Amino acid sequence: MRLLRLVAASVAALVCFSAAAQQPVRLNVTAGHPPVFNWVSLIDSFVIPEVEKRTAGKAKFEWNKAYGGTVAKLGAESDALRTGISDIGVVATIFEAGKFPLQQVTLQAPFATPDMKIVTRIAQDLHDRMPELQETWTKQNLVLLGVFCVDDYALVTKFPVQSVADLNGRKLFVPGPVASWLQGTGAVAVSGNLNTYYNGIQTGVADGSVVSTANIWGIKLHEVAPHVTRAGLGAQFVGALAMNKGVFDRLPKDVQEVFRQVGREYGQQMAIRQQQLVDQVQKDATAQGAKYTDLSEAERV
Repeated sequence: MRLLRLVAASVAALVCFSAAAQQPVRLNVTAGHPPVFNWVSLIDSFVIPEVEKRTAGKAKFEWNKAYGGTVAKLGAESDALRTGISDIGVVATIFEAGKFPLQQVTLQAPFATPDMKIVTRIAQDLHDRMPELQETWTKQNLVLLGVFCVDDYALVTKFPVQSVADLNGRKLFVPGPVASWLQGTGAVAVSGNLNTYYNGIQTGVADGSVVSTANIWGIKLHEVAPHVTRAGLGAQFVGALAMNKGVFDRLPKDVQEVFRQVGREYGQQMAIRQQQLVDQVQKDATAQGAKYTDLSEAERV
């Protein structure tokens, strides 16, 4: 009888544990940009499905999505995650240079490779090998899941650009760290982001922007700035997928590993999707009047 009671108690405990394990974990997912951009849309099309598939039978999740800055504003995405307003989401480190100074590394070295796969791999490898980079996330109460990059930045302007001299006196929208690229050109850097470029150029706040070419179509930038001048500025590491550390630490170890794996693959998927978009955007934007040119080697130098 004693043995039977022990078996019964063990079975009851297992049943209770199984039921508890299947209680859904509610995760608030945020991004400052809208899902028209790959680094946001991939959360829906890749991250969430892959996490659910790989954690089936181990955990269940409810995903509450808030994109486009409705909860986490650009420049404060990490704050939403750090404070627990958000549980998992995008951090565009390019707009949070004060908190993530080391993550600006590729932005301090333009004219490098245009290959997003290479830049993604290097950025992830730097985080794996250098504790200092990981510590910047830990200080913000965050766990880095995976980095992402965008394609070559280009000049997207109201006016044609054939030489650096054509930039003199022009106002150009740039994300914070990119302002240094304009030093010595005579151009005036105006702080902005993908959410503000279209209206700002349309109303004359700026004459154009320095922006990755794949993202022109998503905000219809070619409608107000039809001249796209490629200068070979290189692919850039600009952000990451991250999770609130307290939320992450409460997950079972095997589920944590799934999030880390999917996060790394998210960055790789981003490089693939973004490159596909580069080619498609050029085709579609050109059909609507955009004019693509390449800055000469002499002018690049």
